[in-house]
Amino acid sequence: MSMEKPLIDRLRQFIADQQLQPGARLPAERQLAQQLTVSRSSLREAIQTLISEGVLISRRGGGNFIAEQRTADWSANRLVMPLSTLLADDPGYRYDVLEARIAIESSTAWHAARRATPEDKAHIQRCYQMLLQVSDRDDPDLAAHSDVRFHLAIAEAAHNLVLLQAMRGLFDLLQSSVMQSRQRMYTAPEIFRQLAVQHEAICQAIVAGDADRARSATIHHLEFVDATMRNLHEEEARRARSMRIPNSKA
Repeated sequence: MSMEKPLIDRLRQFIADQQLQPGARLPAERQLAQQLTVSRSSLREAIQTLISEGVLISRRGGGNFIAEQRTADWSANRLVMPLSTLLADDPGYRYDVLEARIAIESSTAWHAARRATPEDKAHIQRCYQMLLQVSDRDDPDLAAHSDVRFHLAIAEAAHNLVLLQAMRGLFDLLQSSVMQSRQRMYTAPEIFRQLAVQHEAICQAIVAGDADRARSATIHHLEFVDATMRNLHEEEARRARSMRIPNSKA
């Protein structure tokens, strides 16, 4: 990741230097790679990062364009902030987030399996490998970000702008939700193993182009997260109640 950051900065600087406005198209990938003197694979990684951040929009068969800033502002002001307030007031709303993820991500996985380009599939596999390498114990923030990045890579590969914007608009909220889930679940080795297997199943189904299997694997993964979170919450509640029981010693 350390090699990618300077290229992302250079790409941002290129956009600023060229005074590219919302709706403007980036130069063709080959031309841009030559201008920046980088490999096309490295350039794709940087472009995908800016797409996930809402700086760029990819149009299938049409290239990459500067995103309309007001779209990101609308998403943050009208969607993410009210939901963040709800989660802060009542953590129970995290289960509503998980239900929304099931609805959205089962669709993005299905479309990604049908539409992903070889470059998309390679990017999803790289995100999956990063997910395996990052430890929650060493860096919980980066671990949660890698988890979100994997699911966002799938949304990008679906090549459906509406679904991608829905996922992107929920990015901050999703990262918070994932971090809470991982902090609770990844302390148990058996749960960690099952989640790793589930992520691998989603990745393999998309790479294989099996849309139905990709959707089923995604639903299974998120339903497992939901059920596991509820069980952990119930155990914590029982423990808290037991601590409040008065000592019956005479």
